[in-house]
Amino acid sequence: MRSEVLPALSALLLFGCQPALAQISVLDQAQDAAGAASPAGAPPETPPPCGTAPLTIARMSWSSAALLAEIHARILTRAFDCDVAVTPGDLAATASSMGSTGQPAVAPEMWVTRIADVWNGAIEAQMVRSAAPTYAQTSFEGWYMPAYMLAPGEAAPAAAALAERLAGTAQAARVRFISCPIDWACSVINRNLIAAHGLADRVEIVEPANRFEMDSLIAAAVSRKEPFVFYYWQPNAILAQLDFVALDMGPYDEAAAKCLADRVCADPKPSAFPSEMVVTALADGVFAETPAIAGYFQRATLALGVMDDLLAALNEQGASVESVAEDFVAGHEDIWRDWVGAAP
Repeated sequence: MRSEVLPALSALLLFGCQPALAQISVLDQAQDAAGAASPAGAPPETPPPCGTAPLTIARMSWSSAALLAEIHARILTRAFDCDVAVTPGDLAATASSMGSTGQPAVAPEMWVTRIADVWNGAIEAQMVRSAAPTYAQTSFEGWYMPAYMLAPGEAAPAAAALAERLAGTAQAARVRFISCPIDWACSVINRNLIAAHGLADRVEIVEPANRFEMDSLIAAAVSRKEPFVFYYWQPNAILAQLDFVALDMGPYDEAAAKCLADRVCADPKPSAFPSEMVVTALADGVFAETPAIAGYFQRATLALGVMDDLLAALNEQGASVESVAEDFVAGHEDIWRDWVGAAP
């Protein structure tokens, strides 16, 4: 789709070195050709919605971003007849490339807060814009508990009321809190939040060695119907594969959050996890040269729960990113039809 596709102007160079009669001859031929292609008074041809060059979409290395790249590629081909090229990408490298060259044209899951300096530089250079939030929600981290810990129709407790809720759990031992690996920043935040909510005497903190052990601990606890609480993030398959409810973490408090992230937080106070800015990034030329495609991406925001379901489908035996993307496009036009709008 790109701004680097510029019209050739070599004919002007030819005019400068030819005799006058030859120049007239060239001009006459050009006018005749133009007349044959577009009769007098006919409106100019409408440019194709995707431009004349392939539309490049970055496929990042993690699963949710890879799924989005393949889903958008298929919808744009189907609805707009686009020539789409899906290219490998990486968060910082893709943002840097978009900021300097305008390629790739699209990055469907750009975690802006994690590459703030690179992103801000691309914005200041007027090479990149945010089209829309990738997901309908902006809070991606939190605490969860299995739904079987609640009575039918009972709402999940707020984190602030969790100490009281766990005091009524029918077991003598403390309830396990499955945190994240100890070398992850979230392990520090979780420890401080547990103190802030008065849970130190109510829970046993378990910090797994890695992501695999973390998932295994959660699955094993569910299989035993064990009462437990755990930290997790979205988008993620496990939250769709098993029946969990999210705890209300309360409002976000910037000063409290800063202390919670410190290993030595003298007086921890409750706070929600910070929200993150995750957007569909478009090269600036997309807006100028292919406004219909820019409009599509401005409408293409997905619910986190839908992505959780897609990731769960990807975990099924024999599934691939491509097959899950195909199934989504074939079976969920009710979701993506609004993204397309009035396509040509």
